Amino acid sequence: MTDQGRRNFLKTAVAGGALLGFGGLIARNDIFNLLGSSALAAEPALYGPLTPKASNNTGEIAISLPQGFQYNIIGRSGSPMTNGQPLPALQDGMGVFRFSSLPNSWAVVRNHENQGFAGVAGSVSGPAPYDPVAGGGTSTLIVDRETRLVTASQTGISGTVWNCAGGVTPWRTWISCEETVMGPASGFTKPHGYCFEVDPLVPGEAVPIRQMGRFRHEAAAVDRSTGIVYLTEDNPLAGFYRYLPNHRGDLAAGGTLQVLAVADEPGYDARVGQTVGRKLLATWIDIPDPDPASAEANPSAVFEQAPGAAKFCRLEGCFAGLNQIYFTSTNGGDAGLGQVWKYESRKKTKFGYLTLLFESPGADVLDFPDNVCFGPGGGLFLCEDGTIDNFIRIISPTGTLSNFAQNLVPGLEGGEFTGCAFSPDQKTLFVNIQLAGMTLAIWGDW
Repeated sequence: MTDQGRRNFLKTAVAGGALLGFGGLIARNDIFNLLGSSALAAEPALYGPLTPKASNNTGEIAISLPQGFQYNIIGRSGSPMTNGQPLPALQDGMGVFRFSSLPNSWAVVRNHENQGFAGVAGSVSGPAPYDPVAGGGTSTLIVDRETRLVTASQTGISGTVWNCAGGVTPWRTWISCEETVMGPASGFTKPHGYCFEVDPLVPGEAVPIRQMGRFRHEAAAVDRSTGIVYLTEDNPLAGFYRYLPNHRGDLAAGGTLQVLAVADEPGYDARVGQTVGRKLLATWIDIPDPDPASAEANPSAVFEQAPGAAKFCRLEGCFAGLNQIYFTSTNGGDAGLGQVWKYESRKKTKFGYLTLLFESPGADVLDFPDNVCFGPGGGLFLCEDGTIDNFIRIISPTGTLSNFAQNLVPGLEGGEFTGCAFSPDQKTLFVNIQLAGMTLAIWGDW
């Protein structure tokens, strides 16, 4: 089948509802597990083979892409923001927003995964820090929709630590999550390990939402049909959480934190020994104290309050579909190379279904999946966080796993891709190469 034929087939499949089914994916994954990773490697690439490409605006060769795609390097760490301050380093999770006040631009919010103190190179400096000695936070890029170049930039929140991933909300804010439980014992003036809500356009005070839990947060995804926020935990022993706000759209007004469990199988271990496509009946356990005083000394202080919770390994990326949440376990699976999970809610009940969609059989197939998002045609885009080389991979609704981009930055080829996020019109993919301090805007023949 030609590249265009594959694309047309994918678009037709999605129109028929394949986006949320992924039935072909489950069937193919069973075959791959039987045949070995070479079967996956032989699959035709969704958009065709990759070739090195120079960026349009700088001429640097940073990535390889399929034919028909191009990119700009934007938002480079250290380059001056609109106020003259340098853009922070260690870009991670991102969200892209449309606002009527910016009819020709996107607002791109970026987390900065600074793990240390304010004032050092690459740290975030803002007007109302949560913790004045902490160096993490967010920044916002205003990107022209046509040129895909930055026209303005500014700090969002500051005074946080280790802002890893997060998620967009239906009310057009960004949830920025701290992947740490450090605090005064580590030299900070405030406890950390919280979620913060960010206005993409107005720099403001960083206020922790304590009832969303104090643990090693990674990502957040909001189910538009319910307003429930789903949360991942990046810990070797991790839980999959959800936050039920007391008032939809007002996260700071309080709510209930819960962790997922498999019904009738307390303490279910999802890390190994799983079957792709098996549907597990899931339920939820309330967390009595989402902000325990012992969290800094014990990163699992929240998870341990629910002995019956399902056990995962390093949950990272999280993305919302229609009544369905997709999330990655970076080190899950028998090979320890990654799993992709789906949770389906059952309306008006406490139950849902948990299904393993994909498990990597080898590093040449999928190597430590991290951030995740849906793209045009329903493909699930996965950022790798491997140790040798890193790709953006795509799992199509028909079950094809293929490469979309590879990091080629000289000397930093092992740097991870982070923060994959599409513009609301699905025409531009924004992604970071973290160690290189680059944010990329990619577009082409989707």
